[in-house]
Amino acid sequence: MSLLSLERVTKRFDGITAVDEVSFAVDRGQVVGFLGPNGAGKSTTMRMITQIFEPDGGEIRLDGVPLAQVGREAKRRIGFLPENNPLYAEMLAGEYLDFMGRLRELAGVERARAVDEAVAATGIEPVFNRPIGELSKGYRQRVGLAAAILHRPDLLILDEPTEGLDPNQRVEIRHLIGHLGRERTVMLSTHVLPEVQHTCSRLLIINRGRLVADGSVDGLVSRATAGVRVDVEVAGRDVEARLAALPGVRSVDAQEAGGGRWRVQVLGTGEPDLRPQIFETAKAAGWTLYELHQEAGSLEDLFRQLTAGLDDAAAPAAEAAA
Repeated sequence: MSLLSLERVTKRFDGITAVDEVSFAVDRGQVVGFLGPNGAGKSTTMRMITQIFEPDGGEIRLDGVPLAQVGREAKRRIGFLPENNPLYAEMLAGEYLDFMGRLRELAGVERARAVDEAVAATGIEPVFNRPIGELSKGYRQRVGLAAAILHRPDLLILDEPTEGLDPNQRVEIRHLIGHLGRERTVMLSTHVLPEVQHTCSRLLIINRGRLVADGSVDGLVSRATAGVRVDVEVAGRDVEARLAALPGVRSVDAQEAGGGRWRVQVLGTGEPDLRPQIFETAKAAGWTLYELHQEAGSLEDLFRQLTAGLDDAAAPAAEAAA
């Protein structure tokens, strides 16, 4: 039985459908990436899982039991770090975690042990006795994560946990999430695609409120039909036109590099292999070939392929709802 399952879950705001009959299941021990463009319905879905919003249709189950039936008990088993990471800046980090432990109905020795474990897991010992308002953004995110895992949840929901962090802080939080995922199920929403590839074993992609992809990261990337790209550097005439005429070429982007050279990105369908054709074309045309290199499909290619065409006029309203 899956730890978490959604069955045709729908949410509307003022006539706008933010989440449209979304269904998926998450097993124990998975770290799941949840991707989508702004306004796609990611945050709304997470807020329904954490019972901040109630679905207008469909059902969310935890261990096979509808959330509506288990109520507070489900909240005890779910940890949530929202995008805005609400903290009390005037509190010491330790005071804040103790306060959150009281809200989680942890008492005495149990609360002290839970705080110690969360502090150790998130590496915030150096700032335990410092005011939250004086901490760096990276440490504030760590304090938020510590609060989210304080009650030892079975399911951890993270909404844009690295938003606003510098590259070094992103790497730190990414490693931390990977560590947390060894002990619990994690659902991670992010716009930073490398984080998904480095952290997640599975990927969900949502667009316009509907789920458009569900599978392993490697498996989904291998399906990126728009992602076969060949980089070419060549000196010669009629380069762009002759490459665009080759079978299997979808588009050609040629930039003059000086000295008679051209740097060209050739986007293909994947069949046939473009490299032998480009080589033969260069030889027949008398071009000087400096580079011929194929890039495999990427997560970015897949994301663009599945989420292209979001209605710009509808996006602001959808984003406000999500």
